[in-house]
Amino acid sequence: MTVVQPAVFSFDECGGLRLRLTHRTGLNLMTEYDPTDQISEIEARIGELVEIAERCRKFILASKAAIAGGVALLLVMMLGLFGASQVAALGSIALVLGGIVSLGSNVSTLRQTEAAISAAELLRSDLIGRIELRVVADAPVKLM
Repeated sequence: MTVVQPAVFSFDECGGLRLRLTHRTGLNLMTEYDPTDQISEIEARIGELVEIAERCRKFILASKAAIAGGVALLLVMMLGLFGASQVAALGSIALVLGGIVSLGSNVSTLRQTEAAISAAELLRSDLIGRIELRVVADAPVKLM
């Protein structure tokens, strides 16, 4: 009898997956290891990661709007349409710089989150592939 070592996963702080093989002993592997529990946990984590990715996309959009608004305000001031104010100039520069920082941070977080989603989906499909599915024989349909 060949005993398959189940993969145990955990998530790190950045949402990445860590895998390790565990050694199980005993005759009945089904009572000790149920891949459907791990599949459910992975699907829950994928749901959390999708929410994080959506939040990152919203912050990326807001960052782009802040950059555009800061550049527009700076151009309006340079053309003299709004009036030359040091406060407005500093505000527009701060808006552009803050938008750039926020954009860069959220883009890298989005990439890491998408990589974690891909890894979790790969692990989920691997676990689903390990489940021994049985074919249910076709039975005649009984009409009432």
